[in-house]
Amino acid sequence: MDNTADRSEGWKENAPRCLITGASRGIGRAVAESFAKEGYELFLISHRDIKDLSGLPGHHFAGDAGDYEFIKSVMDKTDTLDVLINNAGVAYYGLLQDMEPKDWDLVIRTNLTSMFNTCALAIPKMLKKHAGKIINVSSVWGRSGASMECAYSASKGGVDAFTRSLAKELAPSNIQVNAVAPGVIDTDMNSKLSPEEVRELVSEIPAGRMGSPGEVAELIYMLVNAGEYLTGQIITLDGGWI
Repeated sequence: MDNTADRSEGWKENAPRCLITGASRGIGRAVAESFAKEGYELFLISHRDIKDLSGLPGHHFAGDAGDYEFIKSVMDKTDTLDVLINNAGVAYYGLLQDMEPKDWDLVIRTNLTSMFNTCALAIPKMLKKHAGKIINVSSVWGRSGASMECAYSASKGGVDAFTRSLAKELAPSNIQVNAVAPGVIDTDMNSKLSPEEVRELVSEIPAGRMGSPGEVAELIYMLVNAGEYLTGQIITLDGGWI
């Protein structure tokens, strides 16, 4: 099966380049749509099927973001990179003692190891310009933890620590690293909740509703365009929930 495709839209010469993992749906797709409108040349990664990226402009790739060699093959397609958005993520809901090692490995590989892969390969490209923006998608559970979501919470706590540490490392090179920590967002990840569970959850949120992928995308775009002094921050977007 072909795992690459090109949906080029004739970007302007020297258009800024942005790579997004987990771009096929939810927050990732909303981010891709937002950056496409702003004239970015996009490099989009979907975990499952290249067809999941249909309708989006850009260079399309299907594969495991937790696989270093796959990410390297994507990064080799461009000599420069202005923005990296690490959005690939997977959740696991259940008691820790019922979790299989393979399930733990999948969560950590997708949510955390993928960030090592993309950042390690993107940083040299950003150093060439002495500029760049890295935005990681975390979660409110990375700060407070969630019952029945120990692996997911641990991985997102790792995202937060990774963000703060890498920001300090790259600040002298004028590369900013920040993260967005959404609360309950109306995506496929929460689609398994029953109507009763949704009502109960929303009742706890002061804003009285779930957030939308578009609102997360808007915040990410704001961070990409923020001043150079803003780095190492975890910005929560949760309607006042946590």
